[in-house]
Amino acid sequence: MLTNDTYTKPAATPPLQLKRRLLTADITAGSFKSFVEQVFWLSEHKKSSYVCFANVHMLVEAYKDKDFNNILNNADVACPDGGPLSKLMKLLYGQQQDRVAGMDLLPALLQQAAARGKSVYFYGSTDEVLKAVVETAKKKHPELKIAGYYSPPFRKLTDIEDTAIVDMINATEPDLVFVALGCPKQERWMAEHKDRVNACMLGVGQAYMTFAGLEKRLPKWARDMSLEWVYRLVQEPKRLWKRYLVTNSVFVALALKLILQHKTGFNPGQESMSR
Repeated sequence: MLTNDTYTKPAATPPLQLKRRLLTADITAGSFKSFVEQVFWLSEHKKSSYVCFANVHMLVEAYKDKDFNNILNNADVACPDGGPLSKLMKLLYGQQQDRVAGMDLLPALLQQAAARGKSVYFYGSTDEVLKAVVETAKKKHPELKIAGYYSPPFRKLTDIEDTAIVDMINATEPDLVFVALGCPKQERWMAEHKDRVNACMLGVGQAYMTFAGLEKRLPKWARDMSLEWVYRLVQEPKRLWKRYLVTNSVFVALALKLILQHKTGFNPGQESMSR
């Protein structure tokens, strides 16, 4: 966790400028602290932007779905949320890569937003969860500026409803908008609302639950071993068995192919400049 005395004014150039190819996705590279600074850089230098948190599930979805792959690759930042991604990046590119999970970045950003006088907006999830998130944020950071929060209907919105929601969010003039609609819905929503929502949008998904204490998180040693998917599978086997067992198997097969190519001298990776 960053402390208030780590605050520095965002630089003229973005702190993160490098993306690295994993399968078909371009994942942003850098230290955890640099990701924090990048988000605030975006909030000050871009009228509208969005940040994705890529894990194994998202990477495989992007591999299978060209449109979703474009959404991920057009993100201003694609964080290596999953431990397997950060480990694979290190293996392929030879440099240490921090894991930048939404569950870790959300509290760090709220802490820094409070220190920097930035305002935040919480969008998505249920009214009950949002209430818990707001109460926890106020308790931890009394000085934090909470611009607002809203739980949209769990159905497709009409154009009129969507416009009204965008106007409502923009009227509060937030710097950061945290979006929790689940993958891939939240990523599609952010991409569709780029240049409409005037803020840096972050698709934090399940991070609301852990931040508010509504869901326990595994100990750090288990997270370091990339076992969080097992924990969630045990919690919701009917909903998540296919995502984790099938998707993880596909990822392992594709990752092994990349590793084999790497060991035989063929460079499967690709580096590009971030947007």
